[in-house]
Amino acid sequence: MTSPHRISIGPAGARIALARWGEDASSKPPALLSHGTGFVAEVWDDIARELASDYTVYALDRRGHGDSHKPAADRYHFLDFAEDVCTVIETLGLSNIYGIGHSAGATDLLLAAKLHPTRFARLFVMEPTVMDPHAARPDGKGLSDVATGAVQGVLRRQAEFDSAEAAFLRYRAAPAFAKWTESSLRAYIRYGFAPQQDGRVRLRCTPEIESAILLPIYQAMEQVYDGDARGNPFAWLSEIGCPVRITTAGDSWPVYKEMASRATALLPAASQWRFEGVGHCVAQEAPALLLQALAAFKS
Repeated sequence: MTSPHRISIGPAGARIALARWGEDASSKPPALLSHGTGFVAEVWDDIARELASDYTVYALDRRGHGDSHKPAADRYHFLDFAEDVCTVIETLGLSNIYGIGHSAGATDLLLAAKLHPTRFARLFVMEPTVMDPHAARPDGKGLSDVATGAVQGVLRRQAEFDSAEAAFLRYRAAPAFAKWTESSLRAYIRYGFAPQQDGRVRLRCTPEIESAILLPIYQAMEQVYDGDARGNPFAWLSEIGCPVRITTAGDSWPVYKEMASRATALLPAASQWRFEGVGHCVAQEAPALLLQALAAFKS
């Protein structure tokens, strides 16, 4: 089986860290994987090891996560993440890419496909974060109290644990991670936490960073995202020309299915796929099901 190799690109202040499965100089086409909020490249390991027989597989630590750069709180807009993907594509010289993304990481790939329309062969996006820019909420009131509470509630998340094993046991007991494969959760603990000098471990995507990342995500969920000085990029989805498969999971939250429906309506070359009996994190809960779906979309 192919083990991941850690690489990084860019200067120290804007470094993007990646894991690579397979040889850099291989003639195999690239697969580019982008994780959801809070995670790291290696949570794809169950998937990437299998894909490496046909692809050179790259997965990035999205900004704010893992070993990648941690900018100020106002630099976690959707276009910021998409521009990082473009930097990876340009620096590594990738083309004919099979883009595979999850949640907000799927949104990164969609927007990057607009910025680099000739580089992607196809996109497989699992419950992307999408708003309909043509149906923004008209009341102008901003986030609901529930969404505001969710964004602020992350700040109370435990960031340090006595050891990596203590962190593993705590996450294994959490409902959100209960169905993850052991290898996926072990990979998250190993690469998502930084060892401290006293033997403790600390989240690399700190509660403060995750809260900043979640703000525009919840704004998109509730149809109140305005973007930044560059504008709202979601209208771009109608300009993406490569084939896109949009998936949903039977046991995920209704809002994820709603956002997938928005994406399907906006994308001109979209098809749909539904995973039954699994939650939002399909790659980490049921990698065999995802591999079957990826192979079906390729053929």
